[in-house]
Amino acid sequence: MTTVAVTGSEGFIASHLVETLVREGYHVRAMVQYNSFSSLGWLEVVDPEILDHVDVHLGDIRDHRSVLDLVGGADTICHLAALIAIPYSYQAPDSYLATNAGGTLNVLEAARAQGTRRVIHTSTSEVYGTALTVPINEDHRLQGQSPYSASKIAADKLAESYHLSFGLPVTTIRPFNTYGPRQSARAVIPTTISQIAAGKREISLGALDPTRDFNFVADTVGAFLSLVEADDDVVGRTFNAGSGTEISIGDLVCLIGEVMGHEVSVVVDRERIRPAGSEVMRLVCDSSALHAATSWKPQFTLEHGLELTAAWFCDPNNLARYKVDQYNV
Repeated sequence: MTTVAVTGSEGFIASHLVETLVREGYHVRAMVQYNSFSSLGWLEVVDPEILDHVDVHLGDIRDHRSVLDLVGGADTICHLAALIAIPYSYQAPDSYLATNAGGTLNVLEAARAQGTRRVIHTSTSEVYGTALTVPINEDHRLQGQSPYSASKIAADKLAESYHLSFGLPVTTIRPFNTYGPRQSARAVIPTTISQIAAGKREISLGALDPTRDFNFVADTVGAFLSLVEADDDVVGRTFNAGSGTEISIGDLVCLIGEVMGHEVSVVVDRERIRPAGSEVMRLVCDSSALHAATSWKPQFTLEHGLELTAAWFCDPNNLARYKVDQYNV
């Protein structure tokens, strides 16, 4: 059974990836950030039969020994561990550099030491900043419009350098805005859905004009899986993963209201608005390179994905995990 190591496995996308890898016949080594509560994050809601095929490693991506222990004997590493909340990156940029760039360096060094077959490094569409040309392909200029995006650009360049300098078999994936069950309410879709599910009809949000390319989590996980299973032609390359369609945040809220059967209004909360030069105003993906390399393409429309996401949040057991009256930085 082929072993895949996954970092950040307690998180939103990675927990779904762990489940999918096991269902596809892989054995998974899952790094969960060490904590004194022995919490496994979202892995705690995964079917126990799935977890029977997962070796959980409590560790820290910032500690090279933790990472080295995780990847020993793994065929592939899917590196997803990162600090991702953009507003908090304004407050704690040192943490973002240490985790996102320093953690990536540890993964690259460990893979180099262990002779790992492939490293799939996770980037983000935020590294492109506001679109200069659309749709955005992988040659678009990188723009560090927040400390978060700057830390991810640093991580991307480290991955690139390890391939060019040492021949490390690295592939970078740049998912555009992923949403779905288990996502933190710091993001616009879960914060909107959770507020509506809790009975609110006046929704607090930030800027409404920016556009985003939203992708259901199962499609993003499918993109990862396609790169795990691809031939060596994907090594040393970067691939966008997105739908190729964009929607403004204001129109998105209206669509979520329609999906959930409620009329809602929006109150702009100044606390949720980014500094003017830091706001990314437009993102829309060109994922033709990934499709050409692996045949991957999204399977879920935005409406269908929102329906599935809303159904999950409307389950009282799931909604209870969210503090809908509190702004999540």
